Amino acid sequence: MTLVLNLVGVLVFVFGLLISIAWHELGHLSTAKLFGIRVPQYMVGFGRTIWSRKKGETEYGIKAIPMGGYIRMIGMFPPGEDGKVTARSTSPFRSMIEDARSAAYEELQPGDETRLFYTRKPWKRVIVMFAGPFMNLVLALAIFFGVWMTFGVEQTTTQVASVSECVVKQSEKREVCKDGDPVAPGKAAGLEAGDKIVAFNGTEVDDWAVLQKKIRDTIGPATVTVLRDGQRVDLKANLVENRVAKTDGHGGYVKGEYVSAGWLGFGPKAVIAPLSFSQSVDRVGDTIEGSVQGLVRLPSKIPPLWDAVFNGAERQPDSPMGIVGAARITSDIAALDIPGEERGAIMLTILGWFNLSLFLFNMLPLLPLDGGHIAGALWESVRRKVARIFRRADPGPFDVARLMPAAYVVAAVFVCFTALVFVADVVNPIKIT
Repeated sequence: MTLVLNLVGVLVFVFGLLISIAWHELGHLSTAKLFGIRVPQYMVGFGRTIWSRKKGETEYGIKAIPMGGYIRMIGMFPPGEDGKVTARSTSPFRSMIEDARSAAYEELQPGDETRLFYTRKPWKRVIVMFAGPFMNLVLALAIFFGVWMTFGVEQTTTQVASVSECVVKQSEKREVCKDGDPVAPGKAAGLEAGDKIVAFNGTEVDDWAVLQKKIRDTIGPATVTVLRDGQRVDLKANLVENRVAKTDGHGGYVKGEYVSAGWLGFGPKAVIAPLSFSQSVDRVGDTIEGSVQGLVRLPSKIPPLWDAVFNGAERQPDSPMGIVGAARITSDIAALDIPGEERGAIMLTILGWFNLSLFLFNMLPLLPLDGGHIAGALWESVRRKVARIFRRADPGPFDVARLMPAAYVVAAVFVCFTALVFVADVVNPIKIT
């Protein structure tokens, strides 16, 4: 049965992946057609075509390898200085440019002269290229809001799940008390598992992050008001300074970092509960901020990833993960002994993260990513406005094809990175806990 559930998890992820890719390309397709650009092909996947059908002027199809997709637009790049698109050169870099230019004019038909991508105004080209990543962002937000506001997320509450017996530095990473360890302040004050802390030093609290900060800012006497058996009880505690894990400001912790702060000595209870719309908005903001920071830190994660593959090092939980790794995670989640709705919520959230990553990655201003074409169109707009201000001749469309050598370098780096992540996901995968 476990094997069947594992297979179901993989199939669910692959289906979600195909939907995400198709949704992305639909953004490009719909806006390209809106602005009159001819689109000969709309494909989900790469490699051999396993199904296709032509409707109107566009061939729609699915290819064998579900690792991306594309639409082919006529005239992605302007013609060369000689007005031709078939010129050749012995220079390898020049050949790259001319090959890219020629590919952009494949299947050119009579009447297409007015339907070329590069002939559209820069703002229209920006919309066409931005529409794909934007669709991924829309899908990610729809998933996040849908899951968070219906099923909910794990939230840390002010209810006491456990009470520490003694004062132990969290940096020591031990739970067993030793002779001579002082009694924990919460234990000495009479705090019990099941108590719900409703006030601290006379101030009402119902949010864990707020309570956590108040405790950490206090060293010495404090009044902790708890709700026990329906009655409010005031406990007198004497908080001590302890070495505790650094917080992220939202109730969570920063792995491996410790600070000195006030300490009461209890473990809060975590529950799964729906979020309100405003709470979901805040969480989306935090999620996007964290994703951007993760993208910025991506180069620094490559050495540890290399060590995890070739030097037997432990795979870090926040290590980059590819399609194989994500499929493996969803496979494991499908076989977990938890309610079906919880499994579904977790897998949907993973799909949401995947779409958010697609959005952020594609917005990088590098060819061959969508952001590279957006940057080229914006630069063209700036050049033309500057020329008008200084009454100079129109510089014409910016030839993005000239950047193709750099695009090949970017593509090569991406292929190498993808290969490293693939090997890591196979030989030393991230495992759920």
